[in-house]
Amino acid sequence: MKIIRYLDSSGTIKHGVQQADGRTMEMRGNLFSAREATQVPADIKQLLAPLVPTVFLCIGLNYRQHAIETGSPIPENPVLFFKSPGAVQHPGQPVIIPSRFLKSTEVDFECELAVVIGKTCKNATRANALEHVLGYACANDISARDWQGKWGGSQWCRGKTFDTFAPLGPCLVTADEIPDPNTLRIRTLLNGATMQDSNTSDMIFNVPALIEFLSSSTTLLPGTVILTGTPQGVGVARKPPVFLKVGDVVTVEIEKIGSLTNPVQGESA
Repeated sequence: MKIIRYLDSSGTIKHGVQQADGRTMEMRGNLFSAREATQVPADIKQLLAPLVPTVFLCIGLNYRQHAIETGSPIPENPVLFFKSPGAVQHPGQPVIIPSRFLKSTEVDFECELAVVIGKTCKNATRANALEHVLGYACANDISARDWQGKWGGSQWCRGKTFDTFAPLGPCLVTADEIPDPNTLRIRTLLNGATMQDSNTSDMIFNVPALIEFLSSSTTLLPGTVILTGTPQGVGVARKPPVFLKVGDVVTVEIEKIGSLTNPVQGESA
């Protein structure tokens, strides 16, 4: 099932189910429990991120080729950082480059597979980890590299969690449609040009391993979103570096999920 969240013409937030013929029907039920498509066509005024995360748990340096391109050692355990749920941005809505208060001139793109936890999870094993997954979405871990590396006090969170720095969508594909999340082609396109092109099979820690690690002695609540890392090709590792600028359009594509596209704008008054 491909589930979207949207604003209808009356201003009501609803969920819909995308059909194979391209239509979208209103969804009945709760995202985390019984749900089904109705026969009522969805009245979509604006597409929204498929959920508001309970928390963003983000993994760094989780693709082997990305670790190599940045000159980083292969981590022994997953590298964890956080994004605020307030960083979420909807499909089609702008990524805002900070320019008025905490200015950044090194804003980067990072295509990522997002894993959405669907039921309370603690001390999962690799064998049962995927049983706790509601579904998957595209994500873009937008990163201000100057704040991440130079001005963030040795932590990544400041450079990763500005408003709009977590585009998410365009839909949530339920786990039954993606039995193995580590076989998916994943790409970033910048103004139509391919910047990242890899496969989730290059993850150092696959999705079951990440869920096992993150849930160890720790409760993951429904709505937890895990960003699973980005492959090689990020802007900061290019020679010369390629950073996002006003007027750019950035797209994340993941096989079996779809395309998440966002324009880039400057910060207004």
